[in-house]
Amino acid sequence: LATATTAPPDAAGAATVASLPRATIEADGTLVVVNFPDGARTAFHTIWLRDHCRCEQCFHPKTLQRLLDTSQIPLDIKAVSATVTDGGSVLAIAYSGTDHKSTFSLDWLRLHSYNPKVRLETDEPKRNIRLWGAELAENLPVVPYDEVMGSDAGLAKWLKNIDEYGIGFVSGVPATPEDTERVARRISFIRESHYGTFWDFSADNAHGDTAYTNIPLPAHTDTTYFTDPVGIQLFHLLEHRGEGGASLYVDGFNAAAQLREQDPESYALLSRVRVPAHCAGDADVLIAQRPGAPILEHDAATGTLARVRHNNDDRSALSGLADAGDVPRFYAALREWTRCLRDTRNEVWTRLGPGTVVAMDNWRVLHGRAGFSGFRRMCGSYHGHDDYRSRVATLVYGAERQRRLL
Repeated sequence: LATATTAPPDAAGAATVASLPRATIEADGTLVVVNFPDGARTAFHTIWLRDHCRCEQCFHPKTLQRLLDTSQIPLDIKAVSATVTDGGSVLAIAYSGTDHKSTFSLDWLRLHSYNPKVRLETDEPKRNIRLWGAELAENLPVVPYDEVMGSDAGLAKWLKNIDEYGIGFVSGVPATPEDTERVARRISFIRESHYGTFWDFSADNAHGDTAYTNIPLPAHTDTTYFTDPVGIQLFHLLEHRGEGGASLYVDGFNAAAQLREQDPESYALLSRVRVPAHCAGDADVLIAQRPGAPILEHDAATGTLARVRHNNDDRSALSGLADAGDVPRFYAALREWTRCLRDTRNEVWTRLGPGTVVAMDNWRVLHGRAGFSGFRRMCGSYHGHDDYRSRVATLVYGAERQRRLL
């Protein structure tokens, strides 16, 4: 499209004196410029408007899926009329070469504006990410079992805790695998892996993984060797006859923020260098992710930290670095990162017991445990990150508000 990079008229997006909303056709019909009441101004390519038509012929009202075959839209399609109707709330468009017409809510157009972006602060929900350290142990985010199981409003409280803190506890859960699994399935269906579906395990070396031993486990995230690491990890300590075994939690986002402030070079390196990982303790399992992924993974669009992926025990041979000079720099950065993780001011130690379920965002919160003696029985599950975020979107932020983003 020859006008694909055409900008809207001068002062696009700038606030001016409030006026009635209006639309004008420019660039020989290939652009529609929209002026909002507060003076904000943006433009949409006509082919973009045709592609995003939300009438029932083009967008299924039930499945919310596109019905239009985008490849059949003429690349030179033009707008022949553009009118703001319904008291200034709707844009109506007619196109060249077709009788089809589209209508768009001005609110929806503003939310999806791109040339330039003129969306309002209130247009999309912002996550309230609460960073924490050792002080969280004094006020753990807990929701009673009866609330979680009794209503979606109660479940939303638990999900909101996980969304904000990366961790959430449920108290008063009957200490059985069956009841724990019912709690887990309130979040989403369970993600099956080579460890099974819903686990019920003890330190019996049933799998070739240190989780099935009684030795201490440093703070780590799970499944660093997956291309798509699990999103939620859920645990319930059903029984422990012995000593030790306290649980450890570290807010990886908080530790990363500290590293970025104290040693930006190390932060940058751990955000760039790909670290391979593997799972190979069972004879019938060999998962080896190469070249791996950075310990600190960022959202490509916003640049914000999106995922912490760290388990030093599962790290494979570091042989894929393009720059040999990164080798000493990597070990120096890893030392600084580990220092942040093991700072006692960042560690939450708590002793789980029968009746308490904990769910962690495995993309954010690292977990570990002290060594222990005696018999210790745990149960739990993995859940996909997309499935967990879907539940948060519909119950915490509101499904209708989220669907405006489609």
